[in-house]
Amino acid sequence: MDKFVVQGGAKLYGRVKIQAAKNAVLPLLAASVLADDLVTIRDLPHITDAENMLHILSELGCGIVRGDGYVTIDGRNAVSHEIPSTLTRELRSSVFMLGSVLTRFRRAKISYPGGCDIGLRPIDLHLSGLKRLGVTIIEENGYVICSAEKLRGADILLDFPSVGATENIMLAAVKAEGKTVIRNAAKEPEIVDLQNFLSRMGADVSGAGGDTVEITGVKRLHGVDYTPMKDRIEAGTFLIAAASCGGEIETEGVSEENIAALLHKLRENGCKITAKGDKIRLRSSGDLKAASLVETLPFPGFPTDMQAQYAALSATARGTAVIVENLFETRYKYAGELKKMGADVTVRGRTAVIRGVEKLHGAEVSACDLRGGAALVIAGLQADGLTRISRIEHIDRGYESIERDLGVLGAHVRRETGT
Repeated sequence: MDKFVVQGGAKLYGRVKIQAAKNAVLPLLAASVLADDLVTIRDLPHITDAENMLHILSELGCGIVRGDGYVTIDGRNAVSHEIPSTLTRELRSSVFMLGSVLTRFRRAKISYPGGCDIGLRPIDLHLSGLKRLGVTIIEENGYVICSAEKLRGADILLDFPSVGATENIMLAAVKAEGKTVIRNAAKEPEIVDLQNFLSRMGADVSGAGGDTVEITGVKRLHGVDYTPMKDRIEAGTFLIAAASCGGEIETEGVSEENIAALLHKLRENGCKITAKGDKIRLRSSGDLKAASLVETLPFPGFPTDMQAQYAALSATARGTAVIVENLFETRYKYAGELKKMGADVTVRGRTAVIRGVEKLHGAEVSACDLRGGAALVIAGLQADGLTRISRIEHIDRGYESIERDLGVLGAHVRRETGT
């Protein structure tokens, strides 16, 4: 299996263009099966989560053409309502296919989705929302089997502003009879991007980015040529890396408002940050002071997907940082790997206490999930000596050649191909 070999000690300088957002493109790909014409998505990153979603669409019968800088999906010949279990076990976001496949075929069968092992992440909110739209659901032998003679609009109140549930209900409601209102909807920018995509296809969707999303069903959705939003989590990862190592970088493609909570903490750490349009410039001495408390929250709060990377920064910041993970219950699996590198991390339930040490040292470590793997790369960039990171297939799920982009900034990261 491939590994990353990271040589620490280099400061980071330069500019990096941010890829299309993983958490945006996956629901867009799921939505493509709803169109009566060709759908073209530009700048689709070469990440394994996107490739797995394309494989799922292909197994359903969609035609897929991967070109230079784009992918075209032809869903007109889709024939299957069964989403392959071999792929859903690898990809959490395969659950988005429930709403779109139900809309297309009035039935769907999916095994419980996989992806990163960061907690239970039950899909109860997805299923309860679909039931409100008139879907009958049977759960048996690890499968969710859904059917609906007719999808009807409904007033749906989410117990928690789940991104996935909000998006899945949107996909199920776009052709439903009547009006659907989603209350306590997730506000993440990726919800807005899905609304924009569906609207360009002819859907009647409004309110994304606020508490309430309204969808009035339409008869037909046409094709679209669409460029997704850029990845705020990737931008945050590079900004955290530069803050940790010292230097000056500029990210291009993500606005300040989309990662304001992270930038607030980085300023608290002692970084100098300026932003204009979709460009964010960070300058850091590398000598940081710890932020006393970080709590992950739904947008616009601090993103759970940047928690691990921020913990890697905190490992060498002066003072003590307390991180509270409010969204997922087992998202500290990286902590044991950071300890191998000399970090002082104590985890109790959903809280991690990180006491900054003067220096990390290189070690043999293993990525347990996508963002935890990115955290180990950041830790390796700060460390004395070489860090070897195994199981980097987790990192490849969300970053297209992270070693290439960090290399542009002056980092020493190479991919070591195994057998």
